Amino acid sequence: MFAHAEEKHRATDTDSVPKSPLQTHMLTHSGDMSNVCNVCNHSFTRKIHLVSHMAIHTGEKPYTCDVCGRSFTHKKNLVNHMLIHTGEKLHVCGTCNKSFSRKQVLMAHLRIHTGEKPYACTVCNKSFTQRSDLQSHLRIHTGEKPYECDMCNKSYRQKQALTEHLRNHTGEKPHVCDVCNHLFTRKQRLIAHMRIHTGDRPFVCDVCSKSFLQKHDLVEHIRIHTGEKPYLCDICSQSFRRRQHLKDHKRIHTGEKPYICKICSSSFSRTHDLKVHQRIHTGEDPYVCNMCNKSFNYRCNLMTHLHIHAKH
Repeated sequence: MFAHAEEKHRATDTDSVPKSPLQTHMLTHSGDMSNVCNVCNHSFTRKIHLVSHMAIHTGEKPYTCDVCGRSFTHKKNLVNHMLIHTGEKLHVCGTCNKSFSRKQVLMAHLRIHTGEKPYACTVCNKSFTQRSDLQSHLRIHTGEKPYECDMCNKSYRQKQALTEHLRNHTGEKPHVCDVCNHLFTRKQRLIAHMRIHTGDRPFVCDVCSKSFLQKHDLVEHIRIHTGEKPYLCDICSQSFRRRQHLKDHKRIHTGEKPYICKICSSSFSRTHDLKVHQRIHTGEDPYVCNMCNKSFNYRCNLMTHLHIHAKH
């Protein structure tokens, strides 16, 4: 009887001894997940993991950055965040030598080189290198636009798109061309602008070999070959290849003429019409006959003039 009690006592003492990392790891294989969240029933092998998990439900963020005041639920997230302030980038890509502050970001970057796209959309099967890109893409199907501008109530699918939109209100243009000092609200617009200086036109039409500075210009150009006109006027059903052409067209119905000449106050529904009108004041004649060098302010006038040469 005493031997049995002693054996039971030894067993209890052994249970109270902290488990080694290997013992803790082995629990994942044995299925021992005795620490259960009473909110969502998620279970954990270690109590410390359960305590950390509970912060998701309580909203508690006990780990605060001393530099910027941002707080986190987990200590490791604060440690990763601090690398932003220190500028430390320990994780280096072996292919292109680009460095990153977090290993997770490096792993996502490596998929650019491997071509791996593990996150697939269940609606259209389009795949992505990062989970965040898939989550953003899914909003195309759901129509969700969670990021709303406080100033004009315009909403966006992506937080970055809202950040860039807000610069329209603030006037901030943080991206500067180091050639001509032109300013831009978006980095992508600066990249496209730089091609004016470099002469690079990387987007080439497979049908006619015409090249473009920006991808969206190529996409719109291809519709000339396909005949596609996806932008439909909901008033008269006229369709257009470009979204801007539809916007310009709808002003015919609304009577809106937002483009005003600063010299004579004439107003126009399209920016192109204003530019053409301004030649009256500037005297500019950009259309030149290649046979007699006579110049004209309107293209239609040049075309009429060319008939004179054709008759002779």
